[in-house]
Amino acid sequence: MRMKRDPRPTPRLRVLLPALVATFALVACSARFDPGQYPTPEALYDAAMAKYNDGDCNAAEIGFAQLAFELPTRDPRRAEVRFYMAECLFDQKRYLEATREYRRVSDQHAQDSLAPAALLRAGEAYAKLWRRVELDATYGLSALTVLSELLTRYPQSQAAADARQRIAELNEGFARKEYRTGNYYFRLKAYDSAIIYFRSVVANWPQSEAAPEALLRLVQAYDRIGYEEDMRDMCTQLQRFYPDVMARAEPCVDDTSSSGLR
Repeated sequence: MRMKRDPRPTPRLRVLLPALVATFALVACSARFDPGQYPTPEALYDAAMAKYNDGDCNAAEIGFAQLAFELPTRDPRRAEVRFYMAECLFDQKRYLEATREYRRVSDQHAQDSLAPAALLRAGEAYAKLWRRVELDATYGLSALTVLSELLTRYPQSQAAADARQRIAELNEGFARKEYRTGNYYFRLKAYDSAIIYFRSVVANWPQSEAAPEALLRLVQAYDRIGYEEDMRDMCTQLQRFYPDVMARAEPCVDDTSSSGLR
């Protein structure tokens, strides 16, 4: 005997149902957005911008993509169309596609007021692609390159001021990556390899949060392999630049008489 199916939704489905309905409604709404129903580029531009301002990036992107082909080459709205299409891609976490559109704004419309912001957003999109600092830093380096370009091309812009903060955040990421790699070798007792990475942190990112910890590790690594002169040099630097960390540097404390650190 076949059991009758209970028509009532399960508890899990009852929780998910509102979200599913909203998603299907959004997709259906976007699917109904037909650029062909707008007789002029002006009408399509207004409609796409209205969709964008309403938060419907799925529909807005369709309109912006069509406008990118329809608007005349010298039309000043082309920069806006590319920029806001990139914003939609960014909103949908399609970061690599977004960087291409932002770059088109900055490269093809270099004099437009949106060009500095486009470079900033391109850098932020690349930074989003560098999800974990311990992994390949290619996208992080791309972000740094774009943001540095922004500082060179538009040094007085508000976007440049924001870029400096983003660059500082990226540098923290680079320093953490290098420090973690050094720590990996330190735990394996591969001290020579660890020293290379710790020295890189101290030399390249001295203002980073990882720098004092890297210098402390250098003290410990040199102590482990018996490089007393190098250890004392690191102790001197630790006391000079990061005195608050000195108390944790046991080899330095134990060697104060010979190193001159009192």
